[in-house]
Formats: sequence, structure tokens, C-alpha cells
Amino acid sequence: MEWSAEAIVLSLRKHGENAVVAGLFTREHGRHAGYLRARPAKGGGWPLVGNRVRATWRARLSEHLGHLTAEPLGDRAGEILDDPLRLAVLRTLAALTELCLPEREAHPALFDATDVVLDALARDAADWPQAYIRWELGLLAELGYGLDLSHCASTGATEDLTHVSPRSGRAVSAAAAEPYLDKLLRLPAFLAAGRGGPAANDPAEDLKAGLALTGFFLERRVLLPHNQRLPPDRDRLAERLARANENTVRTI
Repeated sequence: MEWSAEAIVLSLRKHGENAVVAGLFTREHGRHAGYLRARPAKGGGWPLVGNRVRATWRARLSEHLGHLTAEPLGDRAGEILDDPLRLAVLRTLAALTELCLPEREAHPALFDATDVVLDALARDAADWPQAYIRWELGLLAELGYGLDLSHCASTGATEDLTHVSPRSGRAVSAAAAEPYLDKLLRLPAFLAAGRGGPAANDPAEDLKAGLALTGFFLERRVLLPHNQRLPPDRDRLAERLARANENTVRTI
């Protein structure tokens, strides 16, 4: 058994003195692990989590762990390492991908979205926080738990959508939400954009609401049924974003 594909490095777990078990995310083969030896002839070491590589996997049988070789395709992770906030997002994205996706199941759209977010992190693009939250929405959709933000669950209205029902994952308009504000999740303006949502008054609060929204459904629908929790870095993102420079958290 053998395949070769471009892959994103999700994890590296030490295995003996000169090898790791690498967790990769590929477009064609989904989340896939393999045994990866160091490459002393090329300086040793392994690619960093978040970097893209050209991976080749070989095994005698498909169910075996198999052996990997990995040639680096750039070093975008190196652009993130000195920024604790972006590094926390990188670690969270990699951890959630490993926690949530079934092994060896292709998710090409999510792979492409992951690559886009990691490139935005490496460039320190102004809109990377929003892009990351949209990535979490995409992860939910890939797992069959997509949110319906197209119209109000109660009235069918497509304008002035301000909240989301924690039970149905559907949007709720401002008028319908009024009696139940303490029971609903806030829909941030950048996710309601184009759907008649209000403009953001406080970008930092908007990002906090976005993380609360996606985090709620990831934990309740995806992780808790398997006795898992959100990664520690994910729990701290809202606090870190609130302290970040205004230029980092401005909306698109």
C-alpha cells in the first residue's frame, strides 16, 4: 500500500530516539498517521506543526500504521511561533482536527479551508480571527452539525438576525429573540453579514461571541458525547483576543 500527497502537519509524537508518529491532514486521504524518521542527511529534525509537506506513506497492509517520508513545502509555522495568540490558534486548529475528524476519511473542502486559515495566520492577515471562527463553523458542517444562519427559526425572517438557538443551531431575529435573550447565543455581525444582521459595535466582543457560538456546539455536539473537551488553548482564545491589539481584531 502506498500513496503520495500534500499534507498539513497536525502533530508529532516522539517515538524512540530518532522518530515520531506524525499526524497529517491530506486532501485525498483525510487525517492520517504514520511513522516518520528523522532526516540527518538534510539537517535532521521534523517539519513543524502547521507546515505543509509532500508526504509519502507506505505500509504492507492498509490497516497498518505505516512509514512516512515528508519533504517540506515552506515554513509558514515559523512565521507564527513568536506570536503567542496566533500560535494558540494554530495549536487549537491542529488539536480540533485530530480530535474531531474520523481517521482516513477525506474532507477536501475542510482541508482547503484549513490551508487558507494557516496561510492567513502566517501572513498575520487582519481578518484571521474571523477566518478561524468560520473554519470552526466549517468543521461543524463537515461533521453533520452545521448551523443554519440563513433565516429566523421562529418567524422565517431573513433580516436582523442577532442570535442562535442552542437547541436547534438556527438563527433567531432580534424581535423573536427579545423574550429569550438569556437562553440564546449571540450571532456576531461578521457571521450575519449579508443576512441583514446589525453592524458590529465592538469587534472584540463580536469575536468573543463568535468563539462562544462555535465552541458551544463543538463541545456539546461533537466532543462531550465522546467524553472529550475543547483543547486548553481554545478555552483561552477569547481572553487573549480581548487583550490583542485593535488592529488584530478589527473586522473585515
